[in-house]
Order: sequence, then C-alpha cells, then structure tokens
Amino acid sequence: MLLWINGPFGGGKTQSAYELRRRLPGSVVCDPEHVGFGLHRMTPPHLRGDFQDLPAWRQGVFEVLDLALSRHDGTVIAPMTVVEPAYFRETVGRLRERGHEVRHFALLAERDTVLRRLRERGFGHALRVVAGKDAPLRRQSFAVAKLDLCLERLRGEEFAEQLWTDHLTVPQVADRIAASAGLPLPPSTESALRGRLHRTWIGVKHIRFD
Repeated sequence: MLLWINGPFGGGKTQSAYELRRRLPGSVVCDPEHVGFGLHRMTPPHLRGDFQDLPAWRQGVFEVLDLALSRHDGTVIAPMTVVEPAYFRETVGRLRERGHEVRHFALLAERDTVLRRLRERGFGHALRVVAGKDAPLRRQSFAVAKLDLCLERLRGEEFAEQLWTDHLTVPQVADRIAASAGLPLPPSTESALRGRLHRTWIGVKHIRFD
C-alpha cells in the first residue's frame, strides 16, 4: 500500500509520515521532493522554477514509487504537496492504474494555523509580509505564496480523503491515517518531551540550504 500524504506546505506532511514510519513495522518513507531537489541541482539557477512543472519529476516519482511498491514488502509513505490535478493524475493516478493500492490523504488546516506552523519551523534570513504584518516566515516565501491555492484545491473531491489537523497532534494524525487505511498501528508510547525532541530532529534533518 502507498500512503500519499498531501497538504499545504507547513501542513505537517513530513512529521506525520515519519511518525507513521516509526510506529508501522516494515514501512518506508519515499519522499518525492528528493527527485525535485536532484533536478534543481542539475539545472542552472536562473532556469530553476517549480520542479513539479518538469515532466521528468512526474515520471521519476512514478517510476521510483512503482519500483518501491512492487519490490518492498511493506507500506510505502510519500509526503508531498501536489495540487495540480493533471500532475496528480500523472503520479497518484498512474500508480492506481498500475494496480497499486494507493490511499491519499490531504492534511488541511485553517490558514492561520498553517502560518503559525510555518513561523515555528522557519529557518533562514528573509522576512515575509503576510496580511499586512511582518511575519518571520524565514525561507518560507514559496510556501506562503502557494498557501491559498493549496487550501482551495485540496478541498476538492479529487483530493479526498481530507483530514483537518488544527486540533490534532502529530501522533493523532498518524492514528487517523492508519485507521482509515486499515493499518494496525501500535499506540504511541513516547513521552511528550521525547516526542517533541523526535519531531525537532526530523525538522532539522529536512532543512534545506539551497
């Protein structure tokens, strides 16, 4: 089974994916962003844009996930924001057509909730003006620029199942996803402190400096 965890940037996709991997024996995280990062690094800086616009990204994600689902004996988890319906069909849709069991979840939250999460995770130097106020959304300008589009598109029927996360912890989000997908997920036994440290470490590992 593939668990594709969608949602706006800052919506908790990566944290939820690694929480599932931690508690779901045999599962792996296959992050489609890494295909995009590789394509960006191969491209001269002045030619870089949204890597999802590159057919090579959509094809590469499909091929890697098809390989993982065909040969890995366990659940595959892909945390990735995709809101263009055509791109969604080229990735999630093609994997379903290939015969793989794909469960898609869009993690949604109110706009203010996502902005708060972006501020809390921000790294870098730039300040972003949001709603007329200076907000320290460091290195998050792309995420903020795409936020309203993401929240609008992901409410559509094509992007079901939607899961609202404003009042859910990361372990609770993982619980909801696993229950909906019919996957037996052991209860979280981490203390509150250990859980925060674990999630902070995941956040640090996923900081990008290029």
